Amino acid sequence: MSAGNGFLSTEQLINLTAYDTDGEKIGSVGQVYRDDATGRPEWVTVKTGWFGVKESFVPLAGARSDGEALHVPHAKDVVKDAPRVDADQHLDADEEHRLYQHYGLAGSNGKGKAKGKSGGSGHRTAVDAPGIATGTYVDDRGGDRGEDRGRDELIRSEERLRVGTSNEEVGRARLKKVVVTENVTTTVPVSHEEVRVVREPVRGGGRVRGDIGEAEQEVTLHAERAVTRKETVPVERVRLETERVTEQQEVSGTVRKEKIRFEDDQNSRKGEGRNGPRR
Repeated sequence: MSAGNGFLSTEQLINLTAYDTDGEKIGSVGQVYRDDATGRPEWVTVKTGWFGVKESFVPLAGARSDGEALHVPHAKDVVKDAPRVDADQHLDADEEHRLYQHYGLAGSNGKGKAKGKSGGSGHRTAVDAPGIATGTYVDDRGGDRGEDRGRDELIRSEERLRVGTSNEEVGRARLKKVVVTENVTTTVPVSHEEVRVVREPVRGGGRVRGDIGEAEQEVTLHAERAVTRKETVPVERVRLETERVTEQQEVSGTVRKEKIRFEDDQNSRKGEGRNGPRR
């Protein structure tokens, strides 16, 4: 991870793609402008617009790189709206002053130094010295040390794990109607006629005529039988519904961060963190 102006070589910068503060792609780095005095890259041009025909100046102050992308601390629209500067070989002080004002950087309060260009066809100089954005500050002994600040400090960066949710298809549910056959048993009352012989004596004095001979009497018997018939009736409505259920899920990932280690060649003391030993 590289951070700040002067921390990357010119060749590394030219091969990078620039992204804004929200991670949106701005464009590829076209040219690198170095300070004529220190040789450190301080500005790059980023190809924007349709087909990358426009190049916008972007300061390297506060920028960081993961080796494949250049992340600048400015929104994409701010970069695209940067003042047009037709700088061929050098970026003079007045032009740099206007750019500083556009990006709201501290350097806009004064005139900068001329910046020479390094690009695809120009002279390239590897710049590997660590540094950050130039500015003006006073050390413990007093005095203006703005030009040396880039040599005295490092920018420490770390990755943050951002967690979100995505909606994806995990399965399908369907209703299907099929026909099955089952046995149904029930009880129904039925009746039938039976024959019984009834004998009654003929009482005297009755007007009953008696005959000797053969005779026959017949009765018809009836019986109920259980019969069945089928009819189709609607009995139930069935449909599918979805219900959103929220549950807690643990998410883990690896992130990288930088640590600043202090080393003293005189007494071999070492420490980490911003509260470590000072020289």
